[in-house]
Amino acid sequence: MRKIIHIDMDCFYAAVEMRENPRLKGFPVAVGGRPETRGVVATCNYPAREYGIHSAMPMAQAIKKCPNLTILPVNMNLYRQVSKKIQALFKHYTHLVQPLSLDEAYLDVSDCQQCNGSATLIAKKIRQQIWQEQQLSASAGIAPNKFLAKIASDWNKPNGQFVITPQRVDDFVLQLPVKKIFGVGKVTNAKMQKLSINSCADLQKLSQIQLQEHFGKFGKQLYYLARGIDEREVITQSLRKSLSIEDTFIKDRLTLNACRAEIDKLYKNLAYRLSKNLKTNSLPVKALYIKVKFNNFKTTTAQKQAHKIDKQIYQELLETAWQRGKRPVRLIGIGVQFLTKNKNSAQMELGI
Repeated sequence: MRKIIHIDMDCFYAAVEMRENPRLKGFPVAVGGRPETRGVVATCNYPAREYGIHSAMPMAQAIKKCPNLTILPVNMNLYRQVSKKIQALFKHYTHLVQPLSLDEAYLDVSDCQQCNGSATLIAKKIRQQIWQEQQLSASAGIAPNKFLAKIASDWNKPNGQFVITPQRVDDFVLQLPVKKIFGVGKVTNAKMQKLSINSCADLQKLSQIQLQEHFGKFGKQLYYLARGIDEREVITQSLRKSLSIEDTFIKDRLTLNACRAEIDKLYKNLAYRLSKNLKTNSLPVKALYIKVKFNNFKTTTAQKQAHKIDKQIYQELLETAWQRGKRPVRLIGIGVQFLTKNKNSAQMELGI
């Protein structure tokens, strides 16, 4: 039986900023872009969340909810430096560390001898050390697999931890709301509501075949996750599955021709990033895709198989995507998907 810990820093970017400037503590703070440039919230502290502000929210909307909101620019170099120190701390306990981003990671402590091998005590000690060394709080989830550990880390936020022992897995998942399952977004959740599926107990009433009939490939994943089953290992080295670049415009692009003019700039930036990525990731390209967000905030994507980036294909994908809305555009993004062949790509492809 594995012992997995999921460490999740509490409002990481905002917490680092408050550490650097203690006068911000107690006041609503958001890190992200400026409202006049159509910036969005990268993260915010808990006083800001009390106003209903959350990550990915347009900053202009956040300001309306909280006029006295302090907005700070993203200082990625600082966050990376802090993250490296925290990640180094994890390595004192296990070499099986899988960072998911700057502020969260999985740790497999199954063979760890420290704290008498207790994953609960290890998580507690790690959180204490993060506070002592960085003056930042972290939450943790401890469980027999990655799926449950990630859910558990959100259970007692902020600055807490939650344990799901092997003996408690069955009872825990029975009561787990389906909206807690990664991959169950608004659309899937609405579909589940129509089927009177509210919890994993409801999902367990359906066979794998029935779930696949309703939810396609995701149905197979739902069958196992609803039972608390997740066999994915903690991967210490992972290959990038995609690479993309996007631009949010200060003024909407009103026509298809105006959108076409943006492809050149995006294409050059993508080509540059792709050339840098090739130094560490030599996977071949399998598809090109485009993302378009209209001024009503509806987003659409289009994709085509290809073995290398091609400006003409992106122009064709742009037209396909634009025809679906035929209205002013506030954001365009282009990207590539890589062909992956590692064993984990054949399993549940969840970002959890």
